[in-house]
Amino acid sequence: MPRTIEDKQAIVADLKETLSESQLAIVIDYQGLTVAEITDLRKRLRPAGTVCKVTKNTLMGIAIKDQEQWQPLEELLKGSSAFLLVKEDFSAAIKAYQDFQKATKKTEVRGGVMEGRLLKEPEIKALGDLPSKEQLIAQIAGAINGLATKLAVGINEVPGSLARALQAVADKEKGDGETESAS
Repeated sequence: MPRTIEDKQAIVADLKETLSESQLAIVIDYQGLTVAEITDLRKRLRPAGTVCKVTKNTLMGIAIKDQEQWQPLEELLKGSSAFLLVKEDFSAAIKAYQDFQKATKKTEVRGGVMEGRLLKEPEIKALGDLPSKEQLIAQIAGAINGLATKLAVGINEVPGSLARALQAVADKEKGDGETESAS
């Protein structure tokens, strides 16, 4: 049964909303995947804040028509397309997709768009090799903690150094005073 105009408008509206919340869109050729495999892919992507949309290229074309940052997707709209719309951690999403692809060997990345720029498969793979958001936060926290420790040690050292300097001056004056009284 063909979709009604209202159904298509609802799909386009949903795509526009999801795109507005996304920072990266990846287009894959999903031909040959079963419903169970698509469900598995969606389940793997969900923890990374990613939505997998399987829709007609014409509907996606309508959804991106007035959105300049998604215009490069136009080049990728051919064949059987599934759209991975990444809202949160793109590194984790790409890794989840790559794990799925290794398991099924049935999909292929056509390309993607991020910040209005068309990305080819090697660029998407490079994004997947970046540390995840959690790893970056841990690295930053470790660096801040190390800096705070060095700062605390440095601040603690100031009074100790001052005390040693005062003691050295006092010892010198005391030594000078003893030398003068002996003369």
